[in-house]
Amino acid sequence: MRGFRVRARLVAGLCLAAAVGAAVPAAHHGAIATAAGGTPNGARLQLVARFPHQVTGVAVARDGRIFVNFPRWTEDAPVSVAELGRDGRLTPYPNAEWNAWRNTKQDILSASDHFVCVQALTVDNQNHLWVLDPAAPANALEVPGGPKLVEIDLATNAVMRTILFDRAVAPQGSYLNDVRFSPDGRHAYITDSGVRGALVVVNLQSGAARRVLDGDPRTQREPGVVVTVDGQELRRPDGRGAQFSADGIALSPDGRTLYWQALTGTTLYSVPTAALDDPTLAPGALAARVARVGVNGVADGLLISKVSNPGRMYVTQPELNAVKVRAGNRLSILVRDPRLRWPDTFAEGPDGSVYVTTSHIQDMSWYKPQNGPRLTTQLWRIAGPGGR
Repeated sequence: MRGFRVRARLVAGLCLAAAVGAAVPAAHHGAIATAAGGTPNGARLQLVARFPHQVTGVAVARDGRIFVNFPRWTEDAPVSVAELGRDGRLTPYPNAEWNAWRNTKQDILSASDHFVCVQALTVDNQNHLWVLDPAAPANALEVPGGPKLVEIDLATNAVMRTILFDRAVAPQGSYLNDVRFSPDGRHAYITDSGVRGALVVVNLQSGAARRVLDGDPRTQREPGVVVTVDGQELRRPDGRGAQFSADGIALSPDGRTLYWQALTGTTLYSVPTAALDDPTLAPGALAARVARVGVNGVADGLLISKVSNPGRMYVTQPELNAVKVRAGNRLSILVRDPRLRWPDTFAEGPDGSVYVTTSHIQDMSWYKPQNGPRLTTQLWRIAGPGGR
């Protein structure tokens, strides 16, 4: 079929003993230490863990287990997906073999059944962990056969299936960025933040994937928007700014409306999922269903709460070292803190706690060559009113 290939496999056993090093925990997850900074509304940051590599994605399971991922952007990271233990240790997940791929081994290990450059993690309503792998180290060329979605059963810690994306869905120059799942488990929705922005719709029953709104102005970088951090335009030594198309993504609790925005942009858009799910709908008709919701400002991660504040949208604000909340048309700061250096991706815990990673993109060697390839990054929990 066009746009996908499904590989089902069962992984026997789980090599949880192959820990890849320790994150630096504030304490165990049940009694997180550190709390500084905050806002008049009482929300504050609590440090969950500090990592020796650049983190982006985070996911929290029903039982509170935490998973994080490390993309290969500036270093040949030693692990792509890891479970964060209560003692702060990072253990390759679901096992060491899936995490064995390296830039230095790409001619030896298959990209279709190893993690190449993982960008995002999500736990669905069936308590399955989904791993989104754009397979484009350094945010550059894709490794052939690498772009994929991997489904892992958290009850057995076994890979259930892999949905591979061909060039019709993930053309060279694409970077599959984040993913959300319909409440009924029938569809997945993915943003492509690469050279030519788009959304990808995956029918999870058949595995068929379609690239939609490809090149539509509302999935692209916004003309004239320049990301500014620390009081300066974020630019590489050759003058290039931050260039990311459709990035942050969120789904309404009822699954009827999908939201997204470009990172190099300020505007939030939405579309009914009924329109996305219809493969017979003409591209022009789908484009006509897209609505402009409002202005968020430059934002990376989006999350709509399903537990503590159903329907409330959380919005990362890298330019402000802040997290905002959107309630209807009202956007307000939830927490602002200098330690939120590029708040990146959200997850909501089973108790409604909101977690956010800080990926320190402005500190990368892309923009500050003197910093070298490795970065120390963090995972935070937002505590207090509005954060839980």
